[in-house]
Amino acid sequence: MLITRTGTDMPPTSKNNLPEPLIKSPLYTFKSVALAVAVSAAYLVVSYFLIRFKPDQLFLVALFNVLYFLTRTTRNFITGFSIFMIYWIIFDYMKAFPNYRYNTVHIESLYQLEKQLFGFMSGGVRVTPNEYFALHHSTFVDVLSGLFYLCWIPVPLAFAGVLFFRNRRYFYHFALTFFLVNLIGFVGYYSYPAAPPWYIPLHGFDFIAHTPGNTAGLSRFDAFFGTHIFEGLYSKSSNVFAAMPSLHAAYMLIVLYFGIVTRMGKWNVLFAVILMGIWFTAVYSSHHYVLDVLAGISCGLLGIFLFRRFSKTGLGTRFLDGCVKASS
Repeated sequence: MLITRTGTDMPPTSKNNLPEPLIKSPLYTFKSVALAVAVSAAYLVVSYFLIRFKPDQLFLVALFNVLYFLTRTTRNFITGFSIFMIYWIIFDYMKAFPNYRYNTVHIESLYQLEKQLFGFMSGGVRVTPNEYFALHHSTFVDVLSGLFYLCWIPVPLAFAGVLFFRNRRYFYHFALTFFLVNLIGFVGYYSYPAAPPWYIPLHGFDFIAHTPGNTAGLSRFDAFFGTHIFEGLYSKSSNVFAAMPSLHAAYMLIVLYFGIVTRMGKWNVLFAVILMGIWFTAVYSSHHYVLDVLAGISCGLLGIFLFRRFSKTGLGTRFLDGCVKASS
C-alpha cells in the first residue's frame, strides 16, 4: 500500500497538530455540567431499559465525569476517547438485539466450508485447523497465545493514547477508522450470524438460542495461572453467534497500518508480531475459523480504505478539523 505524507488526508507538520491557543472557558459552567448530566442520565436510562443495570455502566459514567471535570487536559482526552466509549456502548447494546433474531445462524455450513477449504488429513480423517489444535496443543503455546489475545484491546487503546498526545489529527484518523471497522463488522454479524468453532463439540449442529459464552482453548491459559481472566471476559459476551467476521483480527491490523503511517519504527515489528499472534490464537483457541479471520482482515482493510478516501474530501477535512478543535 502506497503511503504518502501529502494531501488532505494527512495532517500538517505543526507541533502536535493543534490550532493556535484559544482563550479557555472555565471547566465548570452551566453548559458543561448540564451536558455531562444529560449524557450520563441518558446513557443510564437507555441502558436500564435495553439491558438492565450493570455495575460497568456506573464505572463508565464515573470515568467520563471525573476526567471531564478534572483538568483541561483530561477533558480533551476523554472527549477524544469518547469514540471508543461509544463503540463499547453499541457493542453492549447488541445484547438487546441478538443477531439470531434477524437471520439464520450458520453452524454446519460454515464448518463444512472451513473443512473443505482449509481442512487436512490427520489420523486418517479430515479435520479443520481448530479440531487439530484441540487435540495437539502445548502449555507453552497455550500461555503464549493467551498473552497475545490479551493484547487485542489494551494495545490499540495505548496506541491511541500515544497518538492523542503526539498528533491529535492522526489520533482521529485512527480512532474513527477503528470505529468504522467495527460498524462494518457489526453489519457482518447481523448479515451472517455464525457459531464459533467451539460450539459444535458442545452442541453439535443444532441452534440453541441464549448459549452462554465459552473460553474454549483459552481456558487452558486460565487454568495454568489459576485465574479467571478469559472466563470473566467471555461471560460478558454480547452474542456468541457473532464469530464472522473476527474483529480481533482487524484491530491490530489498524494499529500496524497507522504505526507505519506515523513512522513508529521498531514498534511496528512488535505490532506485526502481536498481529500474527492474535490471528493464530483465534484459530488455535477454537474461537474463530480461518474464514472468520480472513473476513476480519477484509473488514480492517475496507475500513482503512473507506476512511482514507473520506478524509481526502472537503467534508472529511472539515469533519476532522472539527474533531481536533473539540478536543483542544
